[in-house]
Amino acid sequence: MDVHFEDLRSWKNPKARVKVMRGHFVTTHSHVNTYIDLSTMKSRCNNARETAKVMAEPYLATTEVDTVVCLDGMEVVGTFIADILSRPGTVSINTGKNISVVSPETDKAGQMIFRDNTRRMIEGQNILIVAGLITTGKTMMQAIESTLYYGGRVNGICAAFSLVSKVAGMDINAVFTQKDVPGYEKYSDGNCPMCTAGQKVDAFVNSYGHSAL
Repeated sequence: MDVHFEDLRSWKNPKARVKVMRGHFVTTHSHVNTYIDLSTMKSRCNNARETAKVMAEPYLATTEVDTVVCLDGMEVVGTFIADILSRPGTVSINTGKNISVVSPETDKAGQMIFRDNTRRMIEGQNILIVAGLITTGKTMMQAIESTLYYGGRVNGICAAFSLVSKVAGMDINAVFTQKDVPGYEKYSDGNCPMCTAGQKVDAFVNSYGHSAL
């Protein structure tokens, strides 16, 4: 596999950036022709902080947040979001709050659960869900349903990249969208033109990264 990444910087904040690689990739729910690598955003302190600024901005003045629920390994970004929303001296309605940052566990049946020690951070709380990549919206729908099951109120959804603009009727505030990644296409497992053309799969990809074949 010829690994060639391109830098992609957000027009909202150039320090919020990801890397993009073209090819034939298989995700949990689909095939895509572009792999978006979030390693820099999720792992480097400065980039995570700058990404969090973009994600937090839409919620500062209007949205109550008691808990940030992180998907796709976005805990570092989620912690910065909590800090920005609760920081004293800002216009945020959450100033001074001790905002929780938690991640759901996925059980053997593929369901998202919260253990008893974190359930109190969901039940009766205002929730902001932070995701890495949203392509079909199925995983996000699971997260919403799980949050509601445990008694939380989903007040917002944000993501590093989203191919869809809404899930369950709720707007997704994304740092990057399909407009920022020209040519990005998603296909169902049985309707992939790359497979039909005999193009081999370059890698399996998920929230942890990519594994070349």
